[in-house]
Amino acid sequence: MTARGTRQGLDAEDLDVEEALALVKDGNGTARPAGGHGSEQRAGGGNGTPSAPSASSPARSPETGHGGDAAEHRHRATAWPEARTIAARAARSGAARLASVSVTLGDALGLVLAAPLTALTDLPSFDTSAMDGWAVAGPGPWRVREDGVLAGSAAPAPLADGEAVRIATGARIPPDTTAVLRSEHGRTDDNGRLHPTREMQHGQDIRPRGQECRSGDQLLRAGAVVTPAVLGLAAAAGYDTLAAVPRPRVEVLVLGDELLTEGRPHDGLIRDALGPMLPPWLRAVGAEVIAVRRLGDDAKALHKAVTASGADLVVTTGGTASGPVDHVHPVLRRLDAELLVDGVRVRPGHPMLLARLKEDQHLVGLPGNPLAAVSGLLTLAEPLLRTLAARPAPEPYALPLRQSVHGHPYDTRLVPVVLRGDHAVPLHYNGPAMLRGIAAADALAVVPPGGARAGQETELLDLPWATAGMDACFT
Repeated sequence: MTARGTRQGLDAEDLDVEEALALVKDGNGTARPAGGHGSEQRAGGGNGTPSAPSASSPARSPETGHGGDAAEHRHRATAWPEARTIAARAARSGAARLASVSVTLGDALGLVLAAPLTALTDLPSFDTSAMDGWAVAGPGPWRVREDGVLAGSAAPAPLADGEAVRIATGARIPPDTTAVLRSEHGRTDDNGRLHPTREMQHGQDIRPRGQECRSGDQLLRAGAVVTPAVLGLAAAAGYDTLAAVPRPRVEVLVLGDELLTEGRPHDGLIRDALGPMLPPWLRAVGAEVIAVRRLGDDAKALHKAVTASGADLVVTTGGTASGPVDHVHPVLRRLDAELLVDGVRVRPGHPMLLARLKEDQHLVGLPGNPLAAVSGLLTLAEPLLRTLAARPAPEPYALPLRQSVHGHPYDTRLVPVVLRGDHAVPLHYNGPAMLRGIAAADALAVVPPGGARAGQETELLDLPWATAGMDACFT
């Protein structure tokens, strides 16, 4: 799936048209960078980030296709790390934050706690046996009562000195019990009296009330991700529901008249790769996908869909460049949206964008090429969704590369890799329109401008299913 008005790969090193243009000499005999070289033009703000003009600004939304406008657009493109920061920061505003909801334990997996988890009871809430065996009182040998104590049974009768009773793991300890003698550590004589086969300690194999926590203790802080273990802890602590941050709602708008939804490509038509790929990927990063709509290349339909959407985030595919059927920028201008990011200095995925439609609604425009769309998803959509859902940012990490990787002269490159031991191995088929490499990948290597040599430590972005497992990441 190629993006109209963008570019196509030219060689094995994935130098596309825009990248090639970056190497062309300008009138002064210096190379013109595709994404800006040297100092980036900025306006306003003293925090080192570009201001966010309205989408009505022609300098930020080139649609004419003239060389000057395209050069200005490339010059204003945002650096890749900065773009991710802007996306995360856009979701931190009070209006953009999602209000907490009360959810049942069955619906809470993968959400983030909106309030601390405090114990509603002591754990355990009574003295319990840690083992199958006998509850005994005083020194042995002991006479064994005929009855037994099972988990969940009524309060047992107290033990007299020199008395024992059969007990199951998790059962309530009878009053006046000295210790629990494990089944494998006791024997009975011919008279039916119980003897220990090894030395015992007072309180042995008894879990005292409140051993794990007391009622009111804080078990987890707000912001903890609800894992299966958290669900078990919450249930043990007496919870039926949890206060959690809901999943951000996302609507996906697939653009392009050339896209087929079934069968083989034919007659200039190609299969839509993003429609099947994006919804599960968005769910894997914590979103609730409320709709996937195919609009073709129809500016009116796009305007109507964006205006009517109730999603927290609208994701479009294709149409972010300046070709004759690239309608995303004109629609954003018509809506007077605020462009926060308009082009990113990253390959693939340069013509991605992030806009604020309303105080509590954003739009991420992904390029139409599949791997370029993945780049846009991880660069802009993932940080925004993660922050909306109050999920913690993953700890950055790096591994040395097994082989060298060619870089763009001025832009970051995202390259699919597999992890082998303590190295990352770059994969082939990493052009903007290719998915063969990312389909086999464990992560994306963040290759700095100029490339990375073999053995060089390189930042990695994990793919969610590579770390959490296929079932876990799509809940």
